[in-house]
Amino acid sequence: MRGLTRLAEPEKRFPAVVPPAYGDRMERKVSSLAERPDDHGRVVAMADSWPEFVTRDLVGDHHYGRIAREFPAYVLFAEDERGEVVATGFSVPFALGTEDRGELPARGWDEVLLWAFADRRRGVRPDTVSAIAINVRPDAQGQGLSGRMLSAMRDNARAHGFSEVVAPVRPSAKQLEPHTPIEEYAHRVRPDGLPHDPWLRVHARAGATIHSVSPASMTVAGSLEQWRRWTGLPFDIRGDIEVPGALVPVRCEPERGYAVYVEPNVWMRHPLQP
Repeated sequence: MRGLTRLAEPEKRFPAVVPPAYGDRMERKVSSLAERPDDHGRVVAMADSWPEFVTRDLVGDHHYGRIAREFPAYVLFAEDERGEVVATGFSVPFALGTEDRGELPARGWDEVLLWAFADRRRGVRPDTVSAIAINVRPDAQGQGLSGRMLSAMRDNARAHGFSEVVAPVRPSAKQLEPHTPIEEYAHRVRPDGLPHDPWLRVHARAGATIHSVSPASMTVAGSLEQWRRWTGLPFDIRGDIEVPGALVPVRCEPERGYAVYVEPNVWMRHPLQP
């Protein structure tokens, strides 16, 4: 999408210096919210294309909106020639190399968010940056902006003195194979040796390698009525329900009145050259 001292001074702000990324059609101006705090409203209001149920993860619902306010140096945005925000990149710094951590968590996206904000609250110095989300405005997709923002995120982390970015990656084409085990899907490669999945491939081209699978990276639980509202599906049959945009089926339990989605992600590690 990742030993230990206390913060002794306020976080320093560095400009995001970013070269063009693989596949970018044109140079895009990329800035951080730390540089341009007045653009906070425009950045968080940018349209995206996430399925609604993905936004109902309770950990993300509570913490995602805090990133732009509390970690502005790790929120990047790209503008087009008219100065409109067309892509954003959210990441968070956290401490991975602690006695009680050390390994990237099985509860990937959710847990790394909890770690980042817990470290900030306790004053723990971070040693790793985790990607959280790269969003491209729907009408600007297909222009290489996702790769551009990933490159910007890597360079921004390097500018802040970090040697690694990790990412709980949501494979973009996994939704087409909801019943394929994530381990099998994640390690599928093309004849050229690059990952089969397009988004995993962008990370690999940027220099990342697959570290592990996060089997429970995000959990969305809700009543049947909520799932009907989020998806437009009836949710009236017990068992696994295929939902557009879901990487795995949603488990439906009509007799108990709820359904649960547990999303797997793929941890990728980006070593950064000094």
